[in-house]
Amino acid sequence: MLNSLIAPKMLYAFGFICLSLISYTHASFPYYGTKIGALKRLHHGVSGDVYAVDSRTIFVKKFNYDGEAPAAYFYVGSTGKPSAAGGTRLRDERGATASLTKRYRNKDITLTLPEGISLKDIKWFSVWCDEFAVNFGDVTIPNNLDFPRPQKLTGLAGVHGVKSDPIVVVDAQTLLVPNFSYDGEAPDAKFWVGQGDRPTPNGLRIPDENGKENPLRRYDHKTIVLTLPDDLTIFDIGHFGVWCEAFTVDFGHIRIPKPLNVPPSLKMLGISPQSKLNCEVLYDDLAFEVRWAMAGDSIVVQLVSKLEDNHYMAFGISPNKDRSVMIGSDVVVSWVEKDTGKGYAVDYYLTDKSQCSGRRGSCPDVNIQDNTNSVRLLNAAMVNGYSIVTYQRSLNATDKLDLPISRNGFEAIVWAIGPLNERNETSFHSHFNKNTHYIDFGRQPTWNCPTPEGTTPEPNNDDDDDDAEDRADQGKGYPAAGKPNGNAGIPEEEFYDNNRAQALQSANRRTQSGGNQLAQRRPVPTPKPVANEVGAWEIPPIQCYEPEDGVFYAQMGPTGGKHGYSAITGHVGWGISWYINGLLIPEIHVVRGKTYTFVVEGGNNPDIPAKYHPFYITDDPVGGYEHKREEEKKNIRIFAGVHRSRSGQVTPTGVGRLCNWTPDVDGPPADDYQSFGAYQRTLSLKCDPGEPGVITWKPDRSTPDTVYYHCFTHRYLGWKIHVHDSCDDARYAASQKHS
Repeated sequence: MLNSLIAPKMLYAFGFICLSLISYTHASFPYYGTKIGALKRLHHGVSGDVYAVDSRTIFVKKFNYDGEAPAAYFYVGSTGKPSAAGGTRLRDERGATASLTKRYRNKDITLTLPEGISLKDIKWFSVWCDEFAVNFGDVTIPNNLDFPRPQKLTGLAGVHGVKSDPIVVVDAQTLLVPNFSYDGEAPDAKFWVGQGDRPTPNGLRIPDENGKENPLRRYDHKTIVLTLPDDLTIFDIGHFGVWCEAFTVDFGHIRIPKPLNVPPSLKMLGISPQSKLNCEVLYDDLAFEVRWAMAGDSIVVQLVSKLEDNHYMAFGISPNKDRSVMIGSDVVVSWVEKDTGKGYAVDYYLTDKSQCSGRRGSCPDVNIQDNTNSVRLLNAAMVNGYSIVTYQRSLNATDKLDLPISRNGFEAIVWAIGPLNERNETSFHSHFNKNTHYIDFGRQPTWNCPTPEGTTPEPNNDDDDDDAEDRADQGKGYPAAGKPNGNAGIPEEEFYDNNRAQALQSANRRTQSGGNQLAQRRPVPTPKPVANEVGAWEIPPIQCYEPEDGVFYAQMGPTGGKHGYSAITGHVGWGISWYINGLLIPEIHVVRGKTYTFVVEGGNNPDIPAKYHPFYITDDPVGGYEHKREEEKKNIRIFAGVHRSRSGQVTPTGVGRLCNWTPDVDGPPADDYQSFGAYQRTLSLKCDPGEPGVITWKPDRSTPDTVYYHCFTHRYLGWKIHVHDSCDDARYAASQKHS
C-alpha cells in the first residue's frame, strides 16, 4: 500500500499507533474502498466481493473457499483471462507464500500486490489452482478503475499562530497535519470537526495525536496525525480546524470537500489500531527507532529515521541469538524516495559485509534465490523529513534465507544506516550497532522512545496522562532496554565505517612485509587543502611524467565520507575505494607507447568478497566485470588485469595481498576534514602477509583517450585514466594548467 503522499496503514512517527490484526466491529457506514465486483463462483465454493483499497491493495469482503484443492493461490494478471502463465502469484492475507489449504467462511481479507505492480497494471484477480490449471473464481479489473488515494487539501491559517502546510486526508478516518503551529496561549483550544462549512458549538472535539482531549499545548511546526473517533468518518464532516470551546472562537479551519475518494481506514478493514506498542531507539543521532507489534503468527514492524537523500535503514535478526553478527543475518532494508514518496522494504540475507556481487555479499533474497522475499510492505511515507516504513513478516522462517523471530525471551538484532548504490541496493553502512543489542519481541508493550514532544511517559500506565503533561519540558528520555551483557562495551565485529573507520586487520598483523623491492614506497604527495564547489576534496592528478619509473601502487582505503568518492565521481561507493600511490582515486595521465607497472594489493582470497578486489583496466566506467550480464560483457573492452583463455573464459590476474590505508580509530570522522591532505595524514598502511600482484600495461593507438581502473568483482571502486599521445599533448597541457 503506497502513495506519493502517505499511505493508509501507516504507523506514524509522532503518535502512538500500532497495527494488531484482530477483529473489529465495522463503522456504521460500511466503506471498503472502490468496489471492483463479485468473484465469479466457479469451483470449490469461491465467492466474495472485491474492493480496491488503494493502488496496490485488494480487500475481499466475505471471502469463501472450501480449502480442499491441492494447490490454490491468489493470482493477478494482465492477460485476457486468468492463467498462471500470464499471472503473478500473491501472498495470502498473512504474508505467507504457501497454497490456500485452510477453509475460508465469510472471512474479510486484505491482499497486497507485489512491488512494482499496481491495479492499473492488471486486468483480473483470481483464485487459481496451479496443479490442475483451473480458475476457481475471478473478477475483472476495469481499465478505468478509479481507486482510492490520499487527498491533499488546503492548510490551516488563523489566529493564535494557527497554521499548517496543506492537510492530507490519509484515509476515511485519518488526517495528517504537516508543520502545525499554535502559540498555546488560549485556555481551551481543541481540534474540532462538524457538519457544514464552518465550525460552531455544535461540533465535536477530536483527540490530539496522543489520544487526549485536553486543551492544546504549544506546537511549533510539528507534524501530527489525528484519528477521527469511534465510527466517525471524513464523509460525515464538512470542516476541520482549531476551536476554542470555552469562548466559542474559531482559531482557523479548512473546508472538507465532497466527495473524497480516499482509502478506508484500518477499522473499516477489520484491523484495529491499539493505543500502545513497543518502541526502542536504535541510533539517537538520526532518530532511528524500531516499533513493532505481534499480530498472530506475524509481526508488524515500523522503522523511523531522519535519513539523508538516497539512504537506507536496515533492521533484522542476528544468526546468533546471544551476539549481534552481521554475516548470516536476516535483514529488512527499507527507504523512501524523497522525490516520489515511494517506499521500499526488501528482504536481505547477508553472506558478507560487502555490497552484493552476484549472489555474494549483502544481497536481496531474490538475488540469491527466486521467490524468497518474505516481507510485505504495508506503507511508507516521508513526514516532516522523517522516513517511515511499515512492513509485515512471518514470525517463522518461510524459506532457507529467513531466520525465525522468538515469541519469548531476548535475542540479538542488527541494524545499519547507509547510502544506496545505483541499483538501489546497499553499498555500505555508515552507522550500525557496534555492540550487541537485544530485543524481547514478545514482551508486554513498552514505549522506550521519546514522545512527540520530547516527554518521557510511562506508556503502560493508563492513569498518568496528567503526569505526562507535567513532564513535557523535561527533555528526551531513553529508558534502558536490552539484555544485560558482560561484553557490552566490546565491539562484536570488525568494521569499516565511512565516517569513523576501524582497521580491517587486527593489531597483530604486520604493517608491511619486506623483501620485495617493489614494496619500497616513495613519499606520498600531500594535496593542497582546497575544497571545490560541490564539497569534493581536490585530489592531485598523477601526471604523465610521474612517476619516472612508471610504477603505480594500487591499494584499498576508505572512501573519505561526503568529501570523497561520491563527491568526486558522482557515484555512490560502498565504503572502500582504490588508492593509487597513496591518493584517493586520483585521475591518472599516461602516454601511449610507454609500459606501466601496477603493483596490486587489493586482496587475494575470493572466498571473502569484502577483501578480494582484483585490479583491471577497462573502458567501462562502472567496473565489476565478473557479475555483468553476458550481453553487457560483449560491449566492454579490457586492456590489462585479466587472462582470456581460448574458450573465452576471463580470469583476473591483478591479484595480490590486501593492503589498506586505515584511519585513526580515535580521530574525527572523514567529513570533518576540509582537505584530503589533512585526512591523508591520519591514515596508516596495514597489509596482510603475502606478496603483491603485478600487472603491466602499454597503451597504444587503439586505446581510447579515457579508460578506467576498477575492481573486477565490485562496482565503483576506481576512477579515470587519461591516455595521451605525448606529454605535450594539448589535453595534458590543459589539465596541467588546471591543476
